[in-house]
Amino acid sequence: MKRFAKSIAVSAVAAALGLGVSVAAQAQQFTMKLSSPTANDLQIEWMNTFKKGVDARSGGKIKVEIYPANQLGQIPRTVEGVAMGTIEVTMVATGFLVGLEPRYAVFDAVGLFDDMAHGSRVFGDPEIQKRLASYGSTKGVEPLTTFVHSPNGMLTRKGVRALADIKGLKLRTTGTPMQAEPLKRLGASPIPMPLGEVMPALQNGTIDGFLAGTTIFTAFKFFDVAKTMTQLPQSWIVGGAIVNKAWMAALPTDLRAIVHEEARKADGITPTWGVEDIDKARKAWEQNGGQYVALSAAEQKRFVDEFTAATLPLLSANAQVKADYEAFVAAAKKHRK
Repeated sequence: MKRFAKSIAVSAVAAALGLGVSVAAQAQQFTMKLSSPTANDLQIEWMNTFKKGVDARSGGKIKVEIYPANQLGQIPRTVEGVAMGTIEVTMVATGFLVGLEPRYAVFDAVGLFDDMAHGSRVFGDPEIQKRLASYGSTKGVEPLTTFVHSPNGMLTRKGVRALADIKGLKLRTTGTPMQAEPLKRLGASPIPMPLGEVMPALQNGTIDGFLAGTTIFTAFKFFDVAKTMTQLPQSWIVGGAIVNKAWMAALPTDLRAIVHEEARKADGITPTWGVEDIDKARKAWEQNGGQYVALSAAEQKRFVDEFTAATLPLLSANAQVKADYEAFVAAAKKHRK
């Protein structure tokens, strides 16, 4: 009888311990740090929307923390951080992801997207989503989202009103050959540089100007340094968020599903809030003395021709990149109205 009672006691302790482990597992909180080099733009609004959805549905099991304006480091460090697992997510212009995953080069091709809504339809295509899911898989990361951020512009101290004005300029780029090679053809000297280093470089003359999404110029008040922004035809900046693959795999199945589903929901703001942000940024730029320069029709055609001639060989050099580019061209045609 004593032996039986002892057995019952041991079983009770084991059950209690087991219950404790189960409760601890259920109560475990996962911290998800989201880094961005930008502030007060579409990327931050996407993060806020995503955080709100994850907070509500995870019941606090996932703690989403947003760090704008390079608070966790400049772009190269945060990309490395996600690959190493010290940061869960970074959202940057996809040109900064090419060193990690060459397939991201596709998004610097001109002519893929007509506008924000068209880009949203292309990135929302099920076949494109399936293709994107494998980006960075061998480098320990996976895409959380990819979307059209804003039209590309070129801000310069002297102003570019014709392509001949580009000759001799030192221009900051994201570092991808897809931006650098066309600029070289036009006589410029491309200089790779994270966004956080651009303002002082522009002020001290290290660079003469830079390429970026048009909303970035206003968000960071670049109108205090230069006034003339040249619109680049058929050229869009694409934002991409990568998440550490091991961190995602460690999430329970239900939480992993919440992360993916809320990311897709947050994508829905890009053709609405994003378009409004572009309009507000344009008005703010002009209110602060900034000017918009549109190239002539002939110069716009030459710009597209020069960029296409310089980038097609780059896209064709890698079989997988070439296949991705052709898939995006086909999807763009499919979703073009």
